[in-house]
Order: sequence, then structure tokens, then C-alpha cells
Amino acid sequence: MTEMIKVGDYVIVQRQKYTKLLKFGNLNTIVNLGKDQIELRLAENQPYNTTFHLVPKQERGKRLYTLDPLSTPSEIRNLKELLIKESGSDNRNIVDDRQSQTLSTDEILKLREECESSSEVIGKLVENSKSFATKTEYSQEKYLKRKEKKYFEYVTLRRPSIRLLADVYWRLDPEKVLGVRFDTLSQIVSYSGVCSVGNYLLYESGTNGLLPAALLNSIGTASTAKLVHCHPGNVAQKQALLAMDFPADQQKRCVSVNIYSVLRNYYQDDDTVLKAGNGNVESQEKNDNETVSNVAEPVENSETDNGTAKRKLVETNEGFEPEAKQLKLEEKQKQSWEVENEAAAEIMKEKFDSLVIVAKEHPYSILKALLPFVKASRPIVIFSTSREILTECYVEMKAEAAVTYLRITSNWLRQYQILPNRTHPDVTMSGCGGYLLTGYTIG
Repeated sequence: MTEMIKVGDYVIVQRQKYTKLLKFGNLNTIVNLGKDQIELRLAENQPYNTTFHLVPKQERGKRLYTLDPLSTPSEIRNLKELLIKESGSDNRNIVDDRQSQTLSTDEILKLREECESSSEVIGKLVENSKSFATKTEYSQEKYLKRKEKKYFEYVTLRRPSIRLLADVYWRLDPEKVLGVRFDTLSQIVSYSGVCSVGNYLLYESGTNGLLPAALLNSIGTASTAKLVHCHPGNVAQKQALLAMDFPADQQKRCVSVNIYSVLRNYYQDDDTVLKAGNGNVESQEKNDNETVSNVAEPVENSETDNGTAKRKLVETNEGFEPEAKQLKLEEKQKQSWEVENEAAAEIMKEKFDSLVIVAKEHPYSILKALLPFVKASRPIVIFSTSREILTECYVEMKAEAAVTYLRITSNWLRQYQILPNRTHPDVTMSGCGGYLLTGYTIG
């Protein structure tokens, strides 16, 4: 991974607590932060985690800014020290009559154009406020934070990490990651036991690549581990994987395949009926017409009476050709998904050291299909936002006695605002981070 921002990288733009993921695609990259438009072209070849000052461009009708890197973040002024000089003892005599600010809206807009920094704008607002000096120090700080949030003139470009990506997706829309909160994600990785050795099996159905990225991050660079990432669609979601910009050797350790296609490939190689455990996956594949149409029937081998194999001929449009020549031609014509299916099927023969399922579908049928590929005494982890769904899985698994030490758990995360003499929980927070069903396979 490079230390400098370059074209093609994914970067996280942070403005105070607001974060946004984007691809630094070309020299004219513009990001919208609220009503502001920011040109990022000057960020090229700058180090990650650089803080930039937003410099306004004179374009009529637009709030357009360019970037000016700061030599040190200490250049950002502390408004509290600059503007809070005297405070009141309480707010009982303050009347909210909408008349405390003597500046009009037009005058404030003019200030934004004339002043060189947001600190100057906020300073003028404080000077022209009738009630600021009579507010308590705590109320003054809240006022400055609101204005700073509105007029804040600095952004930081950060390198994506699993924690930052989980936070970005969660703030954008929890459904983008199937409701997996960052603390629950850490529990999934911990329970699965993913490390630098072994084979690991993951099924997920739409987390923007966050789950495979988190597991591949735990596998690391100097490792022999392999990850098979199963998904229900034709193309896997890989935005988070691409954003992490793993080294090529590490990326090769993750094989993304369609679950129905790879199961068919595996069982056809074994020349058996397409079944996994007691669950019949063949019926599910019939519903996936696109996948079924891409799978070819296996060719049977023929042998002579004395047990010596004949040189097999394969029929083509131009007659009959030796099998070796035809197979070489077919290998050249193989699509990427076929190559990945074969690679995943080979790993499935070795079996896996853990199984993780994060699905919007009911996970039990998926579990039945994939459980036979997990070694004995290995962990399984199933995530769902519904406790009832995991309870059904729990009962079924208890009855079959294929998995032991079954537990259903839920994380309860409470964030706190820590300030001098007034630490308290955040007013708004997520109510539930989902549920986990964990256990260990029985040999």
C-alpha cells in the first residue's frame, strides 16, 4: 500500500464527524459535502491523513472550494479559547425571541465571502449576538460547536480501514451492511477464529464487501490461509475489498464464487448427486436459471477391457480431435468465474476451519449446504438481525446434534460523550446491533 494519495485510490473524506468514501478517480474529482462542493485534485501525491484548508473559489452561485494542505493540524484555531471571555451563571433570563443576532441573513452570506476563515465568520456572529455573553460556558461551547459544524473549513483525507468503512456504511444506511454494526463485526471475526493459517468459508448476501474485507484483513499478508467467499448473485459486492487496497498476494487468497455454481462444480467433480448433507441444493439451483445455464454436464471416461485407458476423442464442429488438444483449447476459453469455481472446489475438498454466514435469507438451508465442508471441532458463526430466525436454527441444530455449545448472543453498545464534569451517554444511538448464533462442529 502506498503512503501517498494517487489516482485510483479509495479515500475517506472526513469533516469533523462526517465521513464519506469515494474513489479518487481523476484530476477533476469533486465531492459534495452538504451544500459545499470540494475539488480534490490538489490532494494527489499528498500523504494520507493530511488535513486540508478549504479555500473558496470565486464562482457565482456555487460554494466551491479547493484544498490547501496544512503543515500541521495545530493551525486549526481553538474557538473556545479565542471567543469565550466571559460567561453567565445560568440561562434563566435569556429569551429566545429570534432577535439576539443583529446580523441579517444577507449580511452573514456577505461575511462568508469576505472573511478568509470560518473563525472570523464565527467571531463576527459572536460579536453581534446580544445573548452570547450572558450564556453559561457550557451553552457557549454548544453554540460554537453548532456554528463550527456549519462553517468548518477543514477536511482530512484518510486511508480506508475496516473500522472506518464499517462506520461509513453504518452511518449511510445500516441496510448497506445487512445491519452489521462495527462492534458486532469484531465479534464475528473473533468467534470465527480467522488467522494466518487454515481455510475459511464465508457466505454473505450483500454487505458491500465489508465481511470478506474484514476476514481477509485478519488473514494478513504473510500467511498461507485461504478464504472462500460465497454469494448468491452473479457478481460479488467488493467495494470494501477494493477500498482496502490489499496487496496482490493477499487479494489472491480470497476466492469469490456463486454458492449454487460452486456446489454444482464440486459435486459434479465427484460425479455425485448435487446434495449437501440432508439439504437438497439442486432444487434451489433450478430457481437460479442464470447459474444453471452456465454449468456443463461431465464427460464420462472410457476404458478398455484390460484396464488401459484409451486415448479419448472429443467431438467438435470440425470432426474429432485428441482430448489433450481440445482440453487445452477449452482452458483458454474458460471464463473467470469458472476458474474461481474450480479453485474454490479444490479448497472445499480440503475442508474449512470455520464457517461464517451473514445472510438476508433464512440461514438454515445455507448452513445445511455448507456444514459438511467444515472440519470437526471448528467454529460456526451465523448473524441475523432477527432473534427468532436464529432461535429456529438453534432448535434445528440441537435436534440434529451436528453442532455443540450453541449460544445466541447480542451486543449492547452504548456510546458516551466524555467531557469535563459532564460525561453522559449520547442522546441518539442504535438500539440493536443484531444477534449471533455460535457453536462448534462435532466430528
